[in-house]
Order: sequence, then C-alpha cells, then structure tokens
Amino acid sequence: MLRLDKVNKYYRVGTHSLHVLRDVDFEVADGEFVAIMGASGSGKSTLLNILGILDDYDSGEYWLGDTLIRSLSEKKAANYRNRFIGFVFQSFNLLPFKTALENVALPLYYQGISRRKRNQIAEQYLERVGLRDWADHTPSEMSGGQKQRVAIARALIGKPRLILADEPTGALDSETSRQIMDLMAEINKTGITVLVVTHDPEVAARTSRIIRLKDGKVVDAEHARDSFPQMQAQP
Repeated sequence: MLRLDKVNKYYRVGTHSLHVLRDVDFEVADGEFVAIMGASGSGKSTLLNILGILDDYDSGEYWLGDTLIRSLSEKKAANYRNRFIGFVFQSFNLLPFKTALENVALPLYYQGISRRKRNQIAEQYLERVGLRDWADHTPSEMSGGQKQRVAIARALIGKPRLILADEPTGALDSETSRQIMDLMAEINKTGITVLVVTHDPEVAARTSRIIRLKDGKVVDAEHARDSFPQMQAQP
C-alpha cells in the first residue's frame, strides 16, 4: 500500500533549519490497521501530512501503491488524494452550514456527480455509520460521536484504499471513543487500510501494529497486543 524510504523533512525557523523527520522508514501493507504514536513534537502531524499528500518532503522516497509521491503539482496531488485517501480529523472538519447529508456528499460534488445521485449515495453511507435518520441535521445539532461518524462516512464515500485518521477520538469520551474504534475496525475488515495517529494507548491497542516516533525517528514498530496485552477490544 505505502512505503517510506529514508524520508527527511526540514522546516526553516528564522535562520535555523529544524529537522522534523529523520530517515523515516516503514511499510504498510494493503489491509493493515496501524497506529502511529509519539509525544508532542515527535513528527506525527508532519508525517501524516506527507502521507496524505498535503505536504512534500525534502529527501528519501514515499511510494503510494506503485507511484512515487514527490513534488506533485496541486492538481496531481488532489487527484491522488481523491483516488486513494480518506481523511478523518479530531475536529471533524464538517461545514457547519450544511446538513450531515450535504457534508457526506461533498466529495462527490468535486467529482462532478449530479446532486440527486450524490445525495442518494450519501444516504447509503450515513446508513452504514448508523446515522441515516440524522441526514437533515446540521453539525450543531449532533453530538461529538455523531459528528465523527458523519466525518467517517464522508471519508468513505470516495471509496478510498487508505483512511488517515488524525486523533479521531481525541475530542470524545471513552465510550464514544470505543464506538468509533469499533467502526474503524469494521471498515478495516472490508479491506481498507487504516492508519490512526493517536496518543491514547487504548486506541492504539485496537490496531494490529504500532509505529512509534521519537524526535522525528521511527524507534519501534511492534504488534499492538505485544505493547498493551491487557487492553483488548470489548465485545
């Protein structure tokens, strides 16, 4: 699915150069469910932006499928994002003036699909996440868990091969977090690769593998249940 080979990223801070990612190497196979963990400042967000083709890197190689992702034009980058990737964010990133149905249908608008057709498809995806009855509600009328389910439906509607989730449970209580991770696990079982950036060990324990970052380097990549054997998915 994806492979990083000695990827480095620098940011210019005044007259200094900040080395944010340092020779990052790892692979994620099709259908894996992986957590990326690390303390604040470890490079998690920068790495996620590179994986999501939202930011470029300075050296090394990032392969998505059979394509080397490097210095793409915005048009080509947007094309690869639309074809391969669905995003889920901690802050949901829903448009407040649009209904749940309209938020979920939005990616299909950019694909030129008619309003009637995209709304029909959006209804199906809302039903998939258990929110068909909330189709006409705006985000202000929904709980955090409901908003995250809408965001997940929006991420899925483009039929991505890869879901990138940035702290998807960070704004949720523990029970709602468990429900969202149940949904992520169900999505993964359909064959979609899922990468979750998290600081929460209970969230990481629900995945099959953990990639740990420290000071911009990969320091470990172990099975989740080896790291947290006492934390299992609840029935």
